[in-house]
Amino acid sequence: MSSPVLHAFFVGRALAETVSDRAERFLTASLSWLGQFDAEQRESLRQFTEEVMARAQQAEAEAGPATSGASGFTAGGTQTEDLQATIDTLRAEIAQVRVALQQYRSASQSGG
Repeated sequence: MSSPVLHAFFVGRALAETVSDRAERFLTASLSWLGQFDAEQRESLRQFTEEVMARAQQAEAEAGPATSGASGFTAGGTQTEDLQATIDTLRAEIAQVRVALQQYRSASQSGG
């Protein structure tokens, strides 16, 4: 009588260990993928930023010194104000992208 009970105990124990091992592997793989995805997104953003800056420098160099006096900073500070407005706009857009990315990550985690 103890043999079937003992057998059931060992089968249950083996089942629990196997499920635990698989869950651990799944969790590890998921966290690894998430870390890799995050690193890839950061690298992509860095490359994008470098590309934008390179294009801006190239355009500025092509414009030459003739336009630098005409579009330089004025005594009244209008160029500084325009630059600040552009910076503020870019910051707002970055914030919107961050929110969208966070929503995408939340949807991805809860959906799949």
